Amino acid sequence: MLSVELRPPRMGQGNHDSMDAWFSMHAAVASLVASGVPLFLTDSAVGAQEEENLHHLLTNLDADLARELVCPFLTTKHTLEYCEWYAARAVDAACGALTVLGGDKHVGPPRCVSHGYMLRERIRERFPDLPLGGWANPHQDVARQVGFLADPRFTGDFYLTQLVSHLEPGPIAAFQAELDRQGVTMPGVWGVFFYRSGNPKTLKRLSEFFPVPVDAVVEEFAGGASAAEVAARTIRYLRDRGVNKVYVSNLHPERAVEQLEEIQALL
Repeated sequence: MLSVELRPPRMGQGNHDSMDAWFSMHAAVASLVASGVPLFLTDSAVGAQEEENLHHLLTNLDADLARELVCPFLTTKHTLEYCEWYAARAVDAACGALTVLGGDKHVGPPRCVSHGYMLRERIRERFPDLPLGGWANPHQDVARQVGFLADPRFTGDFYLTQLVSHLEPGPIAAFQAELDRQGVTMPGVWGVFFYRSGNPKTLKRLSEFFPVPVDAVVEEFAGGASAAEVAARTIRYLRDRGVNKVYVSNLHPERAVEQLEEIQALL
């Protein structure tokens, strides 16, 4: 499975810019879903306040599009009432699943519960048939991260990973070895970032939010690789190691379909 993660438009834009951003976002979602591509929609990624990911988007999708391919994110950084209301709306919108994450503790509003699994437990009680996803980070203590997945209280049917790269293979190998050691067979969707350029300043800025092998990425682009080729190399690396579910992050909404097709052609 090759899926895509998109970010909704930022909050606080002017009416004209907001309308343009939503139009681009809607067009990308409609085209990807029409092509059978599973789609994850983030919730205030990297600490930036975004428009709500269900706002306008799903209600404006054509009725014949496969809404079960859309899986929004929900963090605990809202009120508990809002989170439960949001889950009900995701069910009503016929979303295929809901990914529930804790959210960054260092930015934005406080969490309504201490950990993501606590919110998943509450949602599971109300909506037992809604598939739920969680989160794992191969760049942190892998025994602890995989332990979260192995814990019966995880309350999830799948998990997404933090972004990884073939240019930093150590965390990938360590995480896979720990999955085997703890006997975790739950489906995982591994994250791959679409680096749009090899600009060192941009890459260092990104590294504030997730691990970026800055020098190695710069070298890839300097060697003539395109943005699509850098992403495809990571996906190939993961596939060679048995990973068959991937999401691609940071595609440009106005070019998401085209950029995904470039990656697919290289694969």
